[in-house]
Amino acid sequence: MSTPRRLVVVESPTKMRTVAQALGPNYEIAASAGHVRDLPTKAADVPAKYKGQKWARTGVDVEHGFEPIYVVTPGKQSVIKDIKSKLANADELWLATDEDREGEAIAWHLLQVLKPKVPVKRLVFHEITPGAIAEAAEHLRDLDTDKVDAQETRRILDRLYGYEVSPVLWKKVMPKLSAGRVQSVATRIVVDRERERIAFIPADYASLEAKLDAGENADPRAFGAQLTHAGDERLAVGKDFNDQGVLKGNRLHLDLAQAQTLAKALETADYQVESVDSKAYRRRPYEPFRTTTMQQEAGRKLGFTAQRTMSVAQSLYEHGFITYMRTDSINLSNTAVKAAREQVSELYGDRFLPEKPRYYASKVKNAQEAHEAIRPAGEHFREPKKTGLVGDEFKLYELIWKRTLASQMKDAEGNTVTVKINAKTKEKVLLANVSTGESAEHHSFTLSAAGRTITFLGFLAAYVESVEDGSADDQQSRMPNLAIGQALSALEVTPSGHQTLPPKRYTEESLIEALESLSIGRPSTYASIISTITARDYVFKKGRALVPTWLAFAVTRLLEEHFTDLVDYDFTAAMERHLDEIETGDASRQSVLERFYYGDESGAEGLHQLTTELGEIDARALSTFEIGEGIVVRVGRYGTYVEDMKENRANVPPDLPPDELTVAEAKQLLAQAAENQDRVLGKDAEGFEIVAKDGRFGPYVTQVLPEDAPKGAKPKTASLLKSMTIKTVTLEDAEKLLSLPRVVGTAADGQEITAQNGRYGPYLKKGSESRSLDSEEQMFTVTLEEAEAIYAQPKRRRGQSASGPLRELGEDPANGKPVVVKSGRFGPYVTDGEVNATLRKGDTPEEITLERAAELLAIKRANPTKKRPARKPAARRTTAKKK
Repeated sequence: MSTPRRLVVVESPTKMRTVAQALGPNYEIAASAGHVRDLPTKAADVPAKYKGQKWARTGVDVEHGFEPIYVVTPGKQSVIKDIKSKLANADELWLATDEDREGEAIAWHLLQVLKPKVPVKRLVFHEITPGAIAEAAEHLRDLDTDKVDAQETRRILDRLYGYEVSPVLWKKVMPKLSAGRVQSVATRIVVDRERERIAFIPADYASLEAKLDAGENADPRAFGAQLTHAGDERLAVGKDFNDQGVLKGNRLHLDLAQAQTLAKALETADYQVESVDSKAYRRRPYEPFRTTTMQQEAGRKLGFTAQRTMSVAQSLYEHGFITYMRTDSINLSNTAVKAAREQVSELYGDRFLPEKPRYYASKVKNAQEAHEAIRPAGEHFREPKKTGLVGDEFKLYELIWKRTLASQMKDAEGNTVTVKINAKTKEKVLLANVSTGESAEHHSFTLSAAGRTITFLGFLAAYVESVEDGSADDQQSRMPNLAIGQALSALEVTPSGHQTLPPKRYTEESLIEALESLSIGRPSTYASIISTITARDYVFKKGRALVPTWLAFAVTRLLEEHFTDLVDYDFTAAMERHLDEIETGDASRQSVLERFYYGDESGAEGLHQLTTELGEIDARALSTFEIGEGIVVRVGRYGTYVEDMKENRANVPPDLPPDELTVAEAKQLLAQAAENQDRVLGKDAEGFEIVAKDGRFGPYVTQVLPEDAPKGAKPKTASLLKSMTIKTVTLEDAEKLLSLPRVVGTAADGQEITAQNGRYGPYLKKGSESRSLDSEEQMFTVTLEEAEAIYAQPKRRRGQSASGPLRELGEDPANGKPVVVKSGRFGPYVTDGEVNATLRKGDTPEEITLERAAELLAIKRANPTKKRPARKPAARRTTAKKK
């Protein structure tokens, strides 16, 4: 009996070779390269038979069971054709897409377009190694249509949300905006934090630190201690004030002046050890990585964005270095535990190995634990230095490898000691509570000192987790051995003034943590969510902090006031639970969509009612925010501006955080705008009045046409040069500018050459050919001979001098290729010679770092521009369930 010929379809072409080697002969491998079908994205994609239906633009028939219309994804016709041709010679079809919802849906869509007449099975593996693939081939299963239903429901929810709500934003806020089921909630989280920062009122307080001497036999001899009490009154610290700067409890609130007076008294005080509390401590290892903890640690330790982390992890997975990187699980298989323990023993010794293997239980709500944790692939882990990996891939693999080994190591052990010290001043000190105004004299004071020593590193020998505040588990602070009653002396006493700080802005890492804790979205989507809200100008980066724009404020206000449930944290989390219930077969796709779109019996409004019964929305009020003293900030269709009661306006710089737009800052912007008001320069040779103005694209000069000018007559207009301002430009300057384009002369080939000023700078034009000029002054001085010499040189990008790029940044950590900054038609960009990435808001050619350039290139590689050929309709899934 002959061996059946099997066609195996994987998602990524990168996997094909490894899978082929693992399975051997009689297996042919093909790749779908991701999804092959999706909902239509534009009206032209909708099949003719559905056009005219009021729901057709969404691609979902909300009137008949939320039936979706599927069309072939752009560029996938040739992929489908190739797979079909291979299927014609096969006896079996194995669908080896990823095991998550997206992978299961891709497998189902392949089934619909291929329409196989041979047996079909699902091949699922968590790592791309020969052993794992061979093991998976022994445990084939059927398609999980519950999981497909969950993915389809999620896709329909997102489509209906986006297509129904986004048009409201277009009409009431600004064209081309977008709303999304998770995207809009993530934006609200960032906006809510900025609101807290705007409302925050700081409080001033003071503290004292003493450097004490334990005597010549002590080791260390000097140590630090903080003043905690004056008599029985505890000193106020930052956490004792609320966000309005008000003292919350019964604390002694000192200002800096009083602290300075007290410091002088404490310099000559008598110090004595009051108590010593020493304890042993143990610290358990961190659990292995899941998707979110990997993203957070790669951000903190390596400076990667979530998108960059996932792009690198995808490559490591597809090349067989790590297990599947989209997972909620922190479980390790017995094989992985054995491999980790063997390597711990080999590299660190048996004393770092616990007697029994460690197992971890997930603390994540709604965790989907079908996969293992993220770990090195294989039955024996490769040491990073022996992998041959370089750049980003080496860094992330090493991080995963260390974390996995650490999870199977012994606890860290050490000692903590807390010492209380009494200080008696020579004379009583009068102290007044700043918050209450009450005064009292004090003679006795208490200080506290703490230290920690690590006696056995345990897992910390392999891995130390990073945290937002910069502290770490391996930090130590030694204290001398002190005895109760021991006398001490002060070497110095330092008073310090402090101001309470507003809540920290989110970073990518802390936003991911917040989304996960609120059960909003899935770990596999967090990277794309953050990329989306950044790309849509709802959020920009200031350092590593995520700052919401005023546009985000306007959009969030509209959604909160008119689509309350859709940006409610609990509602969004409940929707994620419903999707999980569909996947496990505990809820139906139909009922979840019905409740979301049409509401439920409790009277809760659905999306359809919310969008069709909006009522009056005051667009101007939604986009207006009071700053104070009659000044408001408004989000207009052409940008954000401040306006006072006299209707004077000034543009708000796009990189100015909302919490920094104070009344003082707004007044300064208005004053600067007043200086740039229209200025009459005089009359030109034609008798037209010439005015200097400040416009949307910068300052310019223009003719003022008379009221009786012919209909359609256009005034001459020209942008100011970089060296000019509205305040300094003269009539002579204006006439020179308005004389452009200037005829330089006629070239040898008979074509006229002109010098002009354009959107991207000064240039020469000859027929359809243009050449950049090095300076604006050249527009008025370049000769015909010089112009012809410029045209004789090879054409170069605008802004790029003959000597090469604007800046050389170094080698890309991802591939070792040289990264440079260049100037292009659409502005400055970075490139490694293959991939180009435009600089974003806040990036400048002068200040961009290699790390930031590598991040932009990684994002571009993960989201390449694709051509969009025509798409064809495809069939709907049957409702039969198989497990």
